[in-house]
Amino acid sequence: MGAVSSGALVAPVLVMIAMTFALLLWGGRMRFAAVGRGEVKMRDIALREPAWPTRILKVMNCYRNQLELPVLFYVLIGLLLATGQGGMVDLVLAWAFVAARIAHAAVFVTSNDVRKRGPIFVVGMAILAAHWGWFALGMYVF
Repeated sequence: MGAVSSGALVAPVLVMIAMTFALLLWGGRMRFAAVGRGEVKMRDIALREPAWPTRILKVMNCYRNQLELPVLFYVLIGLLLATGQGGMVDLVLAWAFVAARIAHAAVFVTSNDVRKRGPIFVVGMAILAAHWGWFALGMYVF
């Protein structure tokens, strides 16, 4: 399939980064408010102990989760850009991964139902693994 512009490949990365920053800012605001209201004492959280209310833990754990599997996505997009390999399949797979991550985050910060969140995670992981496979094929076969 034909090449796509670098801007097209960067767009899903920007969405992922925006979501990551949004979660960080949301969680930080929630933390600051909880301390201000006296719900949490500084001494209880100074060493990252899990003394935060559940709602705050959900948001901050979701934020941290954006720094795990998505790192492999960022590396892949960087390699696609560096090698000029990015095509329409890459663009579709990138957006599919981002959609799965958004769905995963939505469940994470609401119900946090692992029976829903787990399968969404696996779908995103499978998309990313397929994308890496596609990249490898493009580098060494096509």
